Amino acid sequence: MRLLVRFMGFLFAAGTVLFLVGVGAVAGLIWHFSKDLPDYSQLQDYEPPVMTRVHAVDGSLLGEYAKERRLYLPIQAVPKLVINAFLAAEDKNFYEHGGIDYTGMARAGVVYIQNYGSNRRPQGASTITQQVAKNFLLTNEVSFARKIKEALLAMRIEKTYSKDKILELYLNEIYLGLGAYGIAAASLVYFDKSVNELTVAEASYLAALPKMPATLHPVRNRDRAVERRNYVIDRLLENGWIKQADADKARKEPLAVTSRSNGAHTFAGEYFAEEVRRDIFERYGEKKLYEGGLSVRTTLDPKIQVMARKAMVSGLVNYDEQQGYRGAMSKLDTTGDWGVKLAEIKSLSDISPWRMAVVLETSDQSARIGFQPSRELGGAVSKQRETGIVTVDGVRWARAAQGATKGKAPTAVSQVLQPGDVIYADPLYKDGQPVEGQYRLRQIPEVSGAMVAMDPWTGRVLAMVGGFSFDQSQFNRATQAYRQPGSSFKPIVYSAALDNGYTPSTVVLDAPIEIDQGQGAGVWRPENFSSGKFQGPVTLRNALRQSLNTVTVRLAQDIGMPLIGEYARRFGVYDELPNYLSYALGAGETTAMRMVTAYSMLANGGRRVKPTLIDRIQDRYGRTIFKHDQRECRGCDAPGGWKSQAEPQLIDRREQVLDSMTAYQITELMEGVVQAGTATVVKEVGKPIAGKTGTTNEAKDAWFVGFSPDVAVAIYMGYDKPRALGKGNAATGGHLAAPIARDFLKLALADKPAVPFKVPAGIKLVRVVAKTGMRAGPGETGGTILEAFKPGTAPPDNYSVIGVADADGRMPASQQQQPDSGFFMRPGTGGLY
Repeated sequence: MRLLVRFMGFLFAAGTVLFLVGVGAVAGLIWHFSKDLPDYSQLQDYEPPVMTRVHAVDGSLLGEYAKERRLYLPIQAVPKLVINAFLAAEDKNFYEHGGIDYTGMARAGVVYIQNYGSNRRPQGASTITQQVAKNFLLTNEVSFARKIKEALLAMRIEKTYSKDKILELYLNEIYLGLGAYGIAAASLVYFDKSVNELTVAEASYLAALPKMPATLHPVRNRDRAVERRNYVIDRLLENGWIKQADADKARKEPLAVTSRSNGAHTFAGEYFAEEVRRDIFERYGEKKLYEGGLSVRTTLDPKIQVMARKAMVSGLVNYDEQQGYRGAMSKLDTTGDWGVKLAEIKSLSDISPWRMAVVLETSDQSARIGFQPSRELGGAVSKQRETGIVTVDGVRWARAAQGATKGKAPTAVSQVLQPGDVIYADPLYKDGQPVEGQYRLRQIPEVSGAMVAMDPWTGRVLAMVGGFSFDQSQFNRATQAYRQPGSSFKPIVYSAALDNGYTPSTVVLDAPIEIDQGQGAGVWRPENFSSGKFQGPVTLRNALRQSLNTVTVRLAQDIGMPLIGEYARRFGVYDELPNYLSYALGAGETTAMRMVTAYSMLANGGRRVKPTLIDRIQDRYGRTIFKHDQRECRGCDAPGGWKSQAEPQLIDRREQVLDSMTAYQITELMEGVVQAGTATVVKEVGKPIAGKTGTTNEAKDAWFVGFSPDVAVAIYMGYDKPRALGKGNAATGGHLAAPIARDFLKLALADKPAVPFKVPAGIKLVRVVAKTGMRAGPGETGGTILEAFKPGTAPPDNYSVIGVADADGRMPASQQQQPDSGFFMRPGTGGLY
């Protein structure tokens, strides 16, 4: 018995020693791993990379930019269903444990012993708190050292932060596949829904993803994904978080995902979105753009954008089809599965309803075509094969392109299409209705161009078309293409003249003129579009209406190119204009954006506008860090509510770049261009429109720039590698660009009243004879118009002509280079210019 007592005492002593040694070892181990633990207090100020989102004026999403697609949601905004789904999948005892689930750890330890030596990855037993510690503060290294650090950090995190804060960090940080970080982004990426719209099945699938998002791909591994989703549904039911009926319904729900693009989400807004992206990048840098969580409210009006794109694309396509059919894009062997082969060819994604197709068989009456199949989320080609018919009506436009002359209109489909031809087609319309199953041949236009629509009072860009297809070319012709504006620059020249003593009734001579360019450059003889035809004395109104070049050159000679250059700089058309008279005819290069901005200043009474694509930018906390509208609103803040105080006032301190009366005069002159000049096609809009066409040398660019009281628009058409658009009237701005403006303005102004341009205070409207500009006599109404005059000016009663043309209609050589020779009379004298 004594020996037994001694033995038991020995065991107790040994056990005590071992216990103390163990405690010491554990304490030492904890001390060892604790001394270099990362600072977990940084979680309090953690700012994860959050995507920047760009919205149109109506709140619709225009684009998203991120390296990690993440939207940060506070825990209060996360639905209970979503929270329960993740707890069921990852840590059902989350709200009960102190950071470590000892039961789970024991279970993982048993599995590890069972799998020891099998090279299998150890089973995880991490709680959500441990995952937060790992994701934020540690690496993904698989080791006991990392697990110990993870557990130590988890316990400290639990003592410092609330359960809700820990769960909020977790739900916003986790990677859930397809480039989505956090539940908000994943909900959009997989289902194109906000989290509060998720069904039980959808929430369960997202909750299944954290441990193995690639393995549970919804297309490549659909069966395994559904199995894991259903496992989460079962856990929800087991925990009493959903009802049996909900679980049964969720298990039967197919795993249907909706692919969400990274690009522009508003149709036809790709060029606009990319321009905004570049703007933000230049303002704030790459990190702020892709990680700063900015909320950008742009000026884009989606309805007007669609109208602009429709009008511009129609104009480009109509012109291109008139040049003839250039043939199939490529050839394809249609034996076997033609769909897989066709899917390998890159098609343009932003030209709907056009679709790429291959010709399967042809006859004189029709051709059967097969459309390019879509790709599923995993990249596999869809097994669905869709076909259609192209009839003679669908190819009737397709004359063979033969350089300057085009072939005859086809009488049989087989003359145009052959089996294996890769083409584009869209539905065939008759009497405004699509013909079921029939399609029309299309071709990608070689010609390009741009359009910008702007609010002339604020400079807000309402719509922008930078070319036929952003997918084809990301070069934005609205802002990056520098082209000659031609005669669309003349209103700037005329504005300078009207601002410096001229009147709309001032008469200038339309006659041949020779300019010695000096330094061996030879003699320049500017001509009007109708070469060889001159009208003699004409008013400024009629000269602009008919776009007479010789008149503009004489005007530029008289007022001087330095003054015109100053006005061009004020209006932002050119930064610096060379002092050559040819630049008065629009020989310099500028952009559509600059031109529409300049015309906006004419439309709004001469007030400077700065073009902008962005109304407001807010940071991730909702603080406004940029606002375009800098006007002061006096009286907008009403502390204590409304108490019959004075109405709020907007104080506009923008520079007046042009006298408001001059702006009205030039607007009236450009109304004449639309009513009876080179842009008469725009008159079909049926609303007050002022504008000017432009056609450059050799017809390489065709322009129309104009405005109503509500919207300004600039359009140009031309080849990216400039070449002639044609010959004669068919290649002018009035024939090519103005019809596009007409089609756009008809749509954009459809619901706007026909409000005339506002007459500024001080302007006198005097009836004059339209042809001569002289004051109309009493009772004289035929051939007269109301002309706008500033105070102190008036229409002439007669002309005192000094200097006449010679017998050949040319000016005496002694007067050709001398603006002060006596032939050029100063404004107000009624002389010829």
